[in-house]
Amino acid sequence: MPQINVTIDGKNYRMACAEGEEDHLTGLATGLDARVTEMRRAFGEIGDMRLHVMAALMQADELQEAQTRLAALEKEAAALRAVVDAADATRAGEDARLAEGLNRCADRMERLAHTISAG
Repeated sequence: MPQINVTIDGKNYRMACAEGEEDHLTGLATGLDARVTEMRRAFGEIGDMRLHVMAALMQADELQEAQTRLAALEKEAAALRAVVDAADATRAGEDARLAEGLNRCADRMERLAHTISAG
């Protein structure tokens, strides 16, 4: 299992991760470090643990908002798929009626042509 070193709030941490996830974990740590640094500038020295917990809670809040938006979009997409499916079914019925009408028209034209050529 690969291990990487990340720096968060000036402290180095050795982390294990799945094979191929090194860059992803490094990026996550970089984002958390940037958030902690931003919060330290905004709030000053309020204690490392409190600052880290606040940063983690902010990221958890963003994740929850993203999950809520995703669920709403999935629900909207399902509703749109239902509308499209209904429209497809309606169009298929209309296509069938149109084809039936064209067939009747063609039959009448054939009968008229037969009547004209016989007469």
